[in-house]
Amino acid sequence: MPERPANQRHEDNVRERIIAILVSVLAVLAWERSAYAAGTAALPAPQGYHVVHGWPELPAGEDLGPVSGVDVDAHNRVFVFHRANRRWPADDTLDLKPIDRPTVTVFDGATGKLLYSWGANTFAMPHGLSVDPDGNIWLTDVALQQVFKFSPEGQRLMTLGERGVAGSDPYHFNRPTAVAVERDGSFYVSDGYLNTRVAKYSADGKFLFQWGTKGAGPGQFDLVHGVVLGRDRKVYVSDRSNGRIQVFDATGHFLTQWSDPAIGRPYAVALGADGRVFVADGGDQPDRPPDRSALVVLGPDGSVLARIGRWGNQDGQMEMPHAVAIGPDGAVYVGDITGARIQKFVPAQ
Repeated sequence: MPERPANQRHEDNVRERIIAILVSVLAVLAWERSAYAAGTAALPAPQGYHVVHGWPELPAGEDLGPVSGVDVDAHNRVFVFHRANRRWPADDTLDLKPIDRPTVTVFDGATGKLLYSWGANTFAMPHGLSVDPDGNIWLTDVALQQVFKFSPEGQRLMTLGERGVAGSDPYHFNRPTAVAVERDGSFYVSDGYLNTRVAKYSADGKFLFQWGTKGAGPGQFDLVHGVVLGRDRKVYVSDRSNGRIQVFDATGHFLTQWSDPAIGRPYAVALGADGRVFVADGGDQPDRPPDRSALVVLGPDGSVLARIGRWGNQDGQMEMPHAVAIGPDGAVYVGDITGARIQKFVPAQ
């Protein structure tokens, strides 16, 4: 058999090397995918967002304490609900004594400058915060067992629940976690740590209906940690201990659920104007890393697009992300309850 020309032998060698490299790359990608599914490796951090260093600006010597809730109004004011000098007790017995420091701190989204604060001597164990379509602020307190509506400046407008009294009837809660408000003023309450339901109320606070029981089936919950509304009026619920997001119609009928190792433990959900879904994955929080603390980006169908950040206390890292919100300019705000801070992420230019 005649010997092939040198140039052809060279081309064959190059082709073989390229094939070998491709096979190796595919093998590594396959290993990473299988390892991640088994919980032993993390997806690579996306380049689509980066943390804004130095945001927000706090006065010297001031801190927020554990950040439990965050949302942004139409004026790009970022409302942060935090526990100041209070920590969750080891024995799970919550103190009803009000925190003597302000617990709602408001920043300018663009600059990070502190605008004003309020809420001193009002809350005992802050949890969820949401801004309604009219700009009012809704807050939940898991120690007081109450749901509140305030003006942006801190004037109380409505209170639901009996102070410090747990219950499962329409007007008592058992550690309520969050509120989501319709454009007509009616609202949903996720309730919560010990009750396993979502309840809906009219704009004036009249009970309308509820759904949910303890369990892992469709429409059941195990720690209802958050609730948000889509523009299509779908109701998205963070079913934290079941490790999933459940989606319902406006009357509480189950539509679908999203559960994936990459989603982890969804502590909170925010919906972007472009249809993307942002999830605060608080993880299971083992004693030491690695764990799954991150911000997860989903497509409108629940498919995982990216994970941002990892466990840690450096900029862009998170210890236990507990809340997430989207500003009118597309910036993403993540409240870290263990890390006791709020971070701003913006799309890369």
